[in-house]
Amino acid sequence: MSRSVQHHPAVVAHLEHRASDLQLRIADAITKFAGSMPFVYLHTVVFAVWMVFIESSPWPTLTLVVSLEAIFLSTFVMIGQNRQAAFQHLKADHDFIEQELELKTNTELTRAIHVMTTELHRRLLTRETE
Repeated sequence: MSRSVQHHPAVVAHLEHRASDLQLRIADAITKFAGSMPFVYLHTVVFAVWMVFIESSPWPTLTLVVSLEAIFLSTFVMIGQNRQAAFQHLKADHDFIEQELELKTNTELTRAIHVMTTELHRRLLTRETE
């Protein structure tokens, strides 16, 4: 039995936009890799090899490389946060519109039920008096 998953329309629009923009796909790929354990393992190995075999203490070049990497990684994190904030705003707008529509529909249904109930009550009263 196949189950189709329905995604929120704001999610679908967001994913389509991200898939169409090469820069966003690159930023997503880097952020995804930088937030993974293979990233940690790779850096552990690279730093250990660098400190043992390439440069002697106090590792000035390694410090420069790590500082530059931190600048770029923090930039990618901020890009991701900005994109997430834009997505949340889009989703909130969509949810607000949907809730307004639901409220309007519920109000109309409540009024219709009230009219029908009043009419039923009136008919019952007129039937009892006859």
